Amino acid sequence: MSAPAASRSRWSLTKELFARPYPTSAAVLVPASVFALLVPGYLVIGAYARDRMLHVPALAPDRALPVLPLWTLVYGSLYFAVFLPLVVVRHEEHIRRTLWAYALLWIVGSVCWLSYPTILPRPSPAAIGEGFCAWALRIAYTWDAPYNCFPSLHVAQAFLAAFTCQLVSRRLGLATIVWASLVAVSTLFTKQHYVVDVIAGILLAGAAYLVFLRGYSRTAIPQLDERVVPVVVLGFVGIHALTIAGFWMAYLIR
Repeated sequence: MSAPAASRSRWSLTKELFARPYPTSAAVLVPASVFALLVPGYLVIGAYARDRMLHVPALAPDRALPVLPLWTLVYGSLYFAVFLPLVVVRHEEHIRRTLWAYALLWIVGSVCWLSYPTILPRPSPAAIGEGFCAWALRIAYTWDAPYNCFPSLHVAQAFLAAFTCQLVSRRLGLATIVWASLVAVSTLFTKQHYVVDVIAGILLAGAAYLVFLRGYSRTAIPQLDERVVPVVVLGFVGIHALTIAGFWMAYLIR
């Protein structure tokens, strides 16, 4: 990067990044379409699982860990942060590999959900308690059916987002791995997943990274992308904070 560019503010560089046309070649659209078609299958398979014999792969830690509604605030962050690669990753080949990696998560997940359907019974109302976080957890339960637990794609997508972002910035990679680890813990304390689901999700993300992303060189990443990472991350954190504030207001006036 030239000296004048290096001296410019991150904000001006961020505007330049988003002004850059997003790749829309067939190499990107094909895996994006495959990924988009796989996602609705989650609901179909979940509905199908209700009529089958369901497994409960609970281990001693699953029975020992209490439900802690406060972790719902971390659990819900995935719905924003999993899209972080779509903003941070701007190089066409990197985007293509990332999309195929996400598609692999959903393909393997769908096969597992069909061949090994699971269920995680919801905690009792008394165990959940009352208050804002308990209210938010009940909303999360209405969104997520207690099926399709193994493997946890919640965890797999969080870690894959971290793995692909670290190719753009090592600092971002470290921060997102810490975040993904917190998301994994949140799935246990919100009683959305079993320990084996979390382990399987991390391993699945690692496998997808090895298949599609390990061979991608960081030297292909423009320096501009790495410099604007802090601004982009702060933007996502701000969006999540505003969403929590919105839910808090809804809780107060409900």
